[in-house]
Amino acid sequence: MSVSVLDMSMSLDGYIAGPNDEPGNAGGDGFVRLHEWGLTPDGEFRQSGPAGELLGEIAAAGAVVAGRRTAEQVDHWGGDHHGHGTPIFVPSHRPPDPAVANYPLVTYVTDGIASAMAQAKAAAGDRNVHVIGAYTAQRALEAGVLDELQIHQIPVLFGGGRRLFDVLPSRVELEIVRVVDTPEATHVRYRVR
Repeated sequence: MSVSVLDMSMSLDGYIAGPNDEPGNAGGDGFVRLHEWGLTPDGEFRQSGPAGELLGEIAAAGAVVAGRRTAEQVDHWGGDHHGHGTPIFVPSHRPPDPAVANYPLVTYVTDGIASAMAQAKAAAGDRNVHVIGAYTAQRALEAGVLDELQIHQIPVLFGGGRRLFDVLPSRVELEIVRVVDTPEATHVRYRVR
């Protein structure tokens, strides 16, 4: 059975993007610092060790649900987020830009986050759904369709930028499922209760 997993790197003070997060500066100033845990000194994705295993889990997802802002800032990952035919679902109240027609794996879902998640889970089969984006995570929690959170807690204080959980409608109880501690980050996986 498919499980939806928000997977985000976050500064200790709760930021997933630095200041000046805008088109042309996706992720804002200092964004790469939040993802160094998964990169080799040459800038390649780690293939081994704890970071390699965590990145492998993300790459094994059967579908992606990404917020519109996130998807548009990175041009929908060229139409294939994981590079091997992984469908991308983008919940949005507005239809996509016509250029998205060039990406057959990208589907804009205009009838809400619950519908986007249901479509992604159906497409994923028995694999996980990789969830990306602060607003999307907040709406998925609100709708009760986010199953787990994998937070890569980075030992840095950004002091500004875009927070992951800036606005939630109510308290959300979580259960710790796994903790992987590395020198670059503490990776905590939670189940939504």
